[in-house]
Amino acid sequence: MTYILDNHKVVSESEWIESRKELLKKEKEFTVLRDQLSQQRRDLPWVQVNKEYVFDGPNGKQTLSELFDGRSQLVIYHLMYDPTWDAACPSCSFWADNFNNIIVHLNQRDVTMIAISKAPYSKIDAYKKRMGWDFKWVSSFDTGFNRDYYVSFTSEELEKKEGFYNFTIQNPYVSELPGVSVFYKDPSGKIFHTYSAYARGIDILNNTYNYLDLVPKGRDEDDYEFPMAWVRRHDEYNK
Repeated sequence: MTYILDNHKVVSESEWIESRKELLKKEKEFTVLRDQLSQQRRDLPWVQVNKEYVFDGPNGKQTLSELFDGRSQLVIYHLMYDPTWDAACPSCSFWADNFNNIIVHLNQRDVTMIAISKAPYSKIDAYKKRMGWDFKWVSSFDTGFNRDYYVSFTSEELEKKEGFYNFTIQNPYVSELPGVSVFYKDPSGKIFHTYSAYARGIDILNNTYNYLDLVPKGRDEDDYEFPMAWVRRHDEYNK
C-alpha cells in the first residue's frame, strides 16, 4: 500500500517560514549532538588485531595489512554474500550502489574503503561485473574474519535463533548480516580495530534513505512485511 497524503495542513508562505525556523532550531541541536557523538566514536578505545587474515581479490591473495593500500585508515563494508547464494543480498546491493563515486574522495583523507564477503572471489567478481561496480571487493572465504567481526552465523546459531549481532544475542535469521568495521594501521604496522556498526547503525551510509527522509512520504515502508521488502537489485526493478 502506498502512503496517502491526505488533509495535510496548508498555510501561507510566512507561516511556513516560521514553522520551518522552529524545526531548524531542532535540526541545529541535532547537528551539534551528532558532532559530539562522532567525537565520542573517535574516542573509543581500540583493540589490536593480532590474527593474520589472507583475503582473495582482484590483486590475488592479500593480508589485512595490504588491504590498507598505503593508507592508515581502512573502512570495510561487510557485504552479505553467503558462499551458497547465487547473488549478493539485495539490501546490501542497495547500500553498495553508494560506494563507487565516494572512494576517490575518501582516498584524499587517508582512507581506503572496500567490501568483504564470505562468498568465493569468483562469485564476487561475476556479481560485481553484473552490477557495474568498480570498488574493491574481496573474499574472506578461507578465513574466520566474518565470524570474528560478528556478521556470519553457523547453522547451529540459526537453528537455536541465537547469535551475537549488534552487540547482543538475538535471532540472526540468515547466515550473513551487514555491518561496517573500521581499522587503523600505525607507522610501525600494527593494526587496530577502532569501530564497528550494524543494523540501523549503518543507515547513514545509504544516501537514498537520507534523501527519502526529506520527502513528504518519507521511506513509506510501514505496510511492508519488513522495511526493505521493496528493495531490488538495481537491474531488477523493471523485470
